[in-house]
Amino acid sequence: MRGKVTLQEIADAAGVSKFAVSRALSGKPGVSEETRTVLVKLAAQMGYFRNHPKVTGLEPRDTDAKEWSGTVLVLFPNIRHQNRESRYWGPVFEGISERLKRKGMDMVTLTEPSTEDMFSLLNPEAIKGIITVGSVSTPMLLNIYRMGIPVVMVDHWDSAFLSDTVFTDNRTCMSELMKDLLCRGYTRFQFVGQIDDAHSFYERWEAFRSTLEMSGVQLQQNKAFLHGGVQALEEELDKLNESELPEVFVCANDVTAAQAVDVLKRKGIDVPRRCGVTGFDDTNEQMPIYATVRVDKELLGMRAVDQLLWRITNPDSPVEKKLLHAELVIRERYAPRNSRGKDDPERSISSIRYS
Repeated sequence: MRGKVTLQEIADAAGVSKFAVSRALSGKPGVSEETRTVLVKLAAQMGYFRNHPKVTGLEPRDTDAKEWSGTVLVLFPNIRHQNRESRYWGPVFEGISERLKRKGMDMVTLTEPSTEDMFSLLNPEAIKGIITVGSVSTPMLLNIYRMGIPVVMVDHWDSAFLSDTVFTDNRTCMSELMKDLLCRGYTRFQFVGQIDDAHSFYERWEAFRSTLEMSGVQLQQNKAFLHGGVQALEEELDKLNESELPEVFVCANDVTAAQAVDVLKRKGIDVPRRCGVTGFDDTNEQMPIYATVRVDKELLGMRAVDQLLWRITNPDSPVEKKLLHAELVIRERYAPRNSRGKDDPERSISSIRYS
């Protein structure tokens, strides 16, 4: 089995000194930020941040047999819309809080500090584990890595920091949504959402694209929508004539979908009769969003706690990615024109057969 990547191997690959690599990966001064970024990415690609080879012969230990105590740190990113007041992240936090309370553990919440030095803010020895909620920066994750504390990330992944993660099954759920749309006869789509903002958005885009490819439907994606999101949609709509409008704008989440509806209506486009709009996460029932995916947000938080306790009890177990399936919701009253006339005003679909 391949041993752990050494600092010297990284230095040889980058053409720099071992000293420079050591300073870069430890977060210490002595190298420029540009060099630090390059070396961190290279180290991640070479597998430096992966765990050591696992110890064999150890049986997994059951977390239910243990009485728990201590404190778990819940870390939120320093991003305006990712906080406890959010309609998405708030329930995730409540799930975490409720499960920790049930287990008899304390909780400390922290917004990602502007400084990279977490040691000045907390005592690592007093923290049993850390749950990150949303997109935490790579430098902060590397600081956590150096602390050696068990970590579970909710709805985030970073190649420089392999840890347990808990996600909605974005690919399967988006594929189900697209198959439903295809079965109803729609063939012209545009994906809208800044796929660089969240790993979940990227997974949803991948499933959107791959489902169309496997179905033989030609994709003519406006790439500006993938990076500029709704702002790009507003700019690009003026360049399209009536025949070039898609039948359905498939959005990365309900927030994006609601913003897209506003833009389309301002441009004089009839939603939903002329263009349908779909979302994901089920956080907005007030807008004419034709389809969404009803994510159990509290369960995401609860399962993150369960996974953290498993990791604390089984530190040598391989890193795991937990996927939670979610419910596809179709709102017939908001269907674009070629699908109108259905009887049920709203129906839930847990699975769809498609070939």
